[in-house]
Amino acid sequence: MYIQPQEHLVPEFHEHLKVILLGTGSPRAFYGRAKPGVIVLAGHKTFLIDCGGAAVDQMVKAGVMPQRISDVLFTHHHYDHNGGFFDVFITSWRTHITAEQVFKGRSTPMHVYGPETTKDIIGKMRESFEFDVKLRISYNLSDEAGSQIIYTEQNEGVVYDKDGIRITAFEVDHRPVYPALAYKFEYNGKSVVISGDTIPVPNMIKYSTGVDLLVHEAYNKEWLDALRKQYPEYDQALSNPAKYHTTTLEAAQIAAQAGVKHLVLTHHIPAPSANEEAEQAYISGMRDLYQGPITVGRDLMAFDLGSDES
Repeated sequence: MYIQPQEHLVPEFHEHLKVILLGTGSPRAFYGRAKPGVIVLAGHKTFLIDCGGAAVDQMVKAGVMPQRISDVLFTHHHYDHNGGFFDVFITSWRTHITAEQVFKGRSTPMHVYGPETTKDIIGKMRESFEFDVKLRISYNLSDEAGSQIIYTEQNEGVVYDKDGIRITAFEVDHRPVYPALAYKFEYNGKSVVISGDTIPVPNMIKYSTGVDLLVHEAYNKEWLDALRKQYPEYDQALSNPAKYHTTTLEAAQIAAQAGVKHLVLTHHIPAPSANEEAEQAYISGMRDLYQGPITVGRDLMAFDLGSDES
């Protein structure tokens, strides 16, 4: 019989902000790199920012049972950022029972936050699994309130302000995807910004000034240029990241200008192997621009902003 190991579970209360990288990959599939997703824990709340494929599996691996998720924030609506929503929505709603513990399913509506396109896009997803939802209510007796979604569409400004937790959305530039957002979390004297996907924008420096942690997407231009030369027939596809993403060196410049205390890279293009040699090559030149700590994000990495290790 399967038993969820109790020592693996992340505590349900956090005195300080804690950030867990669920996925550090991109639309392309790489071994060991799930699609984008971030967990932010603050007080009794657990927030999910984006939910690419395998989000639920990654949460379980990280010790965060999906039944704790009642708030999902979308930065934008590329499939690698929202493709796992069906699984997150249903799994968070279902009660999970083991021999040791009951993980009670969500009995309240899910709160979904995002840019002004969110209700239209996620609403269609929700409609597509109405057949499944009706069965969960009628046959499994799942709480009907948990089948609902409350939407908050806001491109700029405070979207959540309760129990000392403040979340501010602000616009970034990921065109042709418009609008696209980043989020700033503040709690108990600590702060973190999750960039979403974007080219460098003044808003990132404005909202990241002095933050404890900046989780920023990045691609390595030198590596991509080498791939373009090696595979000229794929030049268009390999050239596209430069149009709506941030280079590793640009991310370093943003962190330096904003006075960020710790920079974490994610959404890697191309994804480096998860070893010191590859990661040092990936961030080559960044330390000339930014003197603070730089971490090449790996799936399931966690950053506790209340500890000296953050």
